[in-house]
Amino acid sequence: MRRVYLDANATTQVLPEVLETMLPFYTQRFGNASSIHQPGQQARAAVEQARNAVAALLKCRAAEVVFTSGGTESDNLALFGTLQVATEINRGDHLITSAIEHHAILNAAEELERRGVEVTILRPDSAGVIQPETLRSAMRENTRLVSIMMANNETGVIQPIKELAAIAHEGNALFHTDAVQAAGKLAIDVKALGVDLLSISGHKMYAPQGTGALYVRRGLHLRPLLYGGSHERQRRAGTENLPGIAGLGRAAEIARGFLESGGTAELARLRDKLEAGILASVPQVEVNGAGAERVVNTTNLYFAHLEAEALVIAMDLKGVAVSGGSACQSGATDPSHVLLAMGLSPERSRASIRFSLSRTTTEEEIDAVLAVVPEVVARLRSLSPAWQQALAVPA
Repeated sequence: MRRVYLDANATTQVLPEVLETMLPFYTQRFGNASSIHQPGQQARAAVEQARNAVAALLKCRAAEVVFTSGGTESDNLALFGTLQVATEINRGDHLITSAIEHHAILNAAEELERRGVEVTILRPDSAGVIQPETLRSAMRENTRLVSIMMANNETGVIQPIKELAAIAHEGNALFHTDAVQAAGKLAIDVKALGVDLLSISGHKMYAPQGTGALYVRRGLHLRPLLYGGSHERQRRAGTENLPGIAGLGRAAEIARGFLESGGTAELARLRDKLEAGILASVPQVEVNGAGAERVVNTTNLYFAHLEAEALVIAMDLKGVAVSGGSACQSGATDPSHVLLAMGLSPERSRASIRFSLSRTTTEEEIDAVLAVVPEVVARLRSLSPAWQQALAVPA
């Protein structure tokens, strides 16, 4: 059976060029980057080369890049590293974030609230966008940090980060963005955006799982999450993941070339072909986040009178991997918190599927998926009492 992978927002394959870059650091070039002998210095050079590559992708200084284990750690370091909890002599800081964030932000915010940080959760509009005026009205005198994701992992909707960051700075607050789903799909310039902190994850951009980075604006002090050695300029203790960091650096170089060569246009064309083909061939399908700007690889579709879980399983049996939402919520029966926050009903949220293409997706694969979806949906709907009832109701 031919398999088609359309769940790139969950994870991407390690590109051959990335793997080739990594392999020597498991065997011949395995030195500790903190050692002063030649193997150690070779390892240090590889780490700094990767740091330069990530910095070039984000348009920042190399010294502003902190390597982490992934997006979750980067998000946690940004929040816990900047916010001060309330004490008997201190009111504590105020955090503003949104209801559509990844749980790496939402659960961290919940823990910070338990510790005494004031937290405000902003709701998006019906298209999934956090409007600047919504943020402006939530700002307080003690607002220390605003954290709004750049691109949503479920809908692909892009947020107006530059405008939101400017509002945060007007109130003397820092601004963090989770750019895990944006890196490699959108051109990112941290200075032009005006962000103070920005998170990326390697396995969303064709590097290995367990790698990531946090951009930290020069002059901004972070309290570390980990205590130990003075690695990463005392911002992240622990011996560097040398092969993973080398892989992330190579992936950043490839991503930069992809963006500069206009590769996103072809990816957008394939996504649009998939989306339009499904809308044309399957009745009662709608796009979640329609009308908003979205990253080029993502479409989130509502299939009336279906359960997303059943559709995901049925598609998998046909050789097509898609998702009912965030991979980090795998196994959850609750409807998507992102779609609920957009004002969609629990029923619609449970009947929505995410298709996320990768840079390796081909036209032939899109054609294969378009041949499968109408058949699978028709079969599942034929078993659905709700669908049968809908058909019996006169138009």
